[in-house]
Amino acid sequence: MAEPRTVLAQAKLERKSTTVMGRMIRNGALLNLLYIPALLLFFIFIFYPFFKGIKISFTNWDGYNQGYKWIGFENYKRMFQDPEILKVIRNTAIYGIGSAVFQNIIGLLYALFLNMNIRTRGLVRTVIYLPVIISSLIMGYIWYFFFQYQGGAINDIILLFTDQPSNLLGDPNLNVWIITFVNTYQYLGIAMVLYLAGLQSIPKDYYEAATIDGAGAVKRFLHVTWPLIAPAFTVSMVLNLIGGLKLFDVIVALTNSGPGYASASLSSIMYLLYFGREDAGYAATIGILMFIMISIVSISALLFLRKREVNA
Repeated sequence: MAEPRTVLAQAKLERKSTTVMGRMIRNGALLNLLYIPALLLFFIFIFYPFFKGIKISFTNWDGYNQGYKWIGFENYKRMFQDPEILKVIRNTAIYGIGSAVFQNIIGLLYALFLNMNIRTRGLVRTVIYLPVIISSLIMGYIWYFFFQYQGGAINDIILLFTDQPSNLLGDPNLNVWIITFVNTYQYLGIAMVLYLAGLQSIPKDYYEAATIDGAGAVKRFLHVTWPLIAPAFTVSMVLNLIGGLKLFDVIVALTNSGPGYASASLSSIMYLLYFGREDAGYAATIGILMFIMISIVSISALLFLRKREVNA
């Protein structure tokens, strides 16, 4: 039989642990355990591949064989001396900034229109948002049948007026903007939804007060709507900017980065280097450049737009 002191000490310890457990439950500390699966997945699929990519960028690995050789900064020197890289960076900037600007302008116009009391606005919202749920690769192939040289829908219309079709996707001065247009068309629904959420959160009293003060539609937008949808603008701009800077699927479907590398982005040229040339080391170096570019642009945009929210 256990001694009374031992029993009392054990009961006291159980009460203390129960009290600690109850305190943790009440404070929500146990909820932190729910982060562990997400952090584990983040480490496995984000951190580990990222640091592995940094390691590969210092090698001449071909992407398939187990053997590789350390070559130091040779891949980085090669990247800075590559005449195609500046063109690819320019294309990536056009895809990112161009898509973000067009998506936000058109998305805001759609949101302002659909925020009005229109009978079929639910149907219109669905139609505008529908392309978002379609695979980007499939969307690219759909638009390819419009722009292709032989039998494309646009060239069929052009042939009604001329004898020579237009090589729209083969024109280096045009295909980058066609890709930007397709990406804008597909994802402007995201901007529209974000702006609609922002518009519907604005109290109608503000508009009524502005109208009583004599403000017209333009002044109401500039002094009431625009400052109050600043958070929605920040989120939409940064999301669309990141999406455009890492654009890949649409490029592969429409031009496969061609002709040459005329329409390539950093992500698509990385794909071609890895699987086309079996040059995984250099492809990893391009990936590091893409990560740095997206980080600098997106963080700078976020800080600038957050400052605008405060000053709005």
